[in-house]
Amino acid sequence: MTWVVYAVLSAFFAALVAIFGKIGIAGISSNLAVAVRTVIILVFAWGIVLAEGVVGQLRTWSRHTWVFIILSALATGLSWLFYYRALQLGEASRVAPVDKLSLALTIILALIFLGERPTLGNILGGSLVVAGVLVTVFIK
Repeated sequence: MTWVVYAVLSAFFAALVAIFGKIGIAGISSNLAVAVRTVIILVFAWGIVLAEGVVGQLRTWSRHTWVFIILSALATGLSWLFYYRALQLGEASRVAPVDKLSLALTIILALIFLGERPTLGNILGGSLVVAGVLVTVFIK
């Protein structure tokens, strides 16, 4: 269950991203905020990689790995740009839940592109997330 601990920590820090991001982007360019955030993450991530001593693994990566890591990075960058702009324009308590629609979309895309068959838990959980987002966003 180690992955669960990491996933819960990820959720906690994602919540802080919404709160700190909303506070931090008041009156500034959301794109500039993402650029600064990205540099900080870059330094942080490379520090961890260097400390672990795994940089040499880059030489063993296949072209396939590079293509999909780059596509993932592009998707991450676009996600962050749109998320910060949404935070700037909307309420964090409504923007963050909409971002969680990625769970339902991931289940669907995993079926289409990876051939993963959703479990009953995936379907029910994804449906509940979608319902929760709708309630959070549209019921005042």
